[in-house]
Amino acid sequence: MTTTPEQDRFPEQDPTPGVDGTVPQLSAPEHPATAATRGDAGHADDARVGNADAPGNTSEPVGTDWPTSTEGLSPGERYVVELLRRTPAPESALNRLHGRLEADAGGRGAVDIAYTTVGTPVGVLLLASTEQGLVRVAYDVEDHDRVLQTLADALSPRILRVPGRLAVPVRQVQEYFARERTSFDLPLDLALSRGFRRDVQRRLLDIAYGSTRSYTEVAALVGSPKAVRAVGSACSTNPLPVVVPCHRVLRSDGTLGGYIGGLAAKTALLELEQAA
Repeated sequence: MTTTPEQDRFPEQDPTPGVDGTVPQLSAPEHPATAATRGDAGHADDARVGNADAPGNTSEPVGTDWPTSTEGLSPGERYVVELLRRTPAPESALNRLHGRLEADAGGRGAVDIAYTTVGTPVGVLLLASTEQGLVRVAYDVEDHDRVLQTLADALSPRILRVPGRLAVPVRQVQEYFARERTSFDLPLDLALSRGFRRDVQRRLLDIAYGSTRSYTEVAALVGSPKAVRAVGSACSTNPLPVVVPCHRVLRSDGTLGGYIGGLAAKTALLELEQAA
């Protein structure tokens, strides 16, 4: 059987087990970055895509700038490109890229929803904000990825982690859990709530730190004394827990009722405020 020059360079190997039961491993060609960092002569083009920390190399690291199409390439060239595509970009490169995205987004107003996370005694909270104000606070038990997807579907897909735009909400949340703050002074965006639910959530802001109300009492406050179950639904779907204090609403018999972050989190918030 004759072979082409490409097959001579990259021979096919039989994937069936040998006599010892092992499967031969495909021998990949040397990565261009390896040659570049070894200093081989005649590899100036390889150095361009090699070690990002090498002197004089100002290009992006390996794995970030390979062709999106292999049309017109020889089989051997396609093989090399596929290997290089699978080479992950270093974490430092991803961080630099994200930093540039943050800077560009902040300067051009290209982000509709900025978000970040903050660690608290009740778990990691996701905070998201629009230009109008804080729009979402989410517990980790809600699945932050799912929450971000919901925000993209309901409000805008232009979402980016931009911690700088949430510095004030993060600081106030930290102060709250440190018992240095008893109320939040933040602009709020209630775009995720409508009608009766929004009315209830606005009323929740009137329940003072360290005090509680029953679902029946809140129903009366919004002018619908028979809508007790609807009040419970509005509390359980509150998009801004902690900041809009639905944890301060209990059943008429004093038991907890439900809570978006779980009953352990609701208990922890009530105990935090009662101990202040």
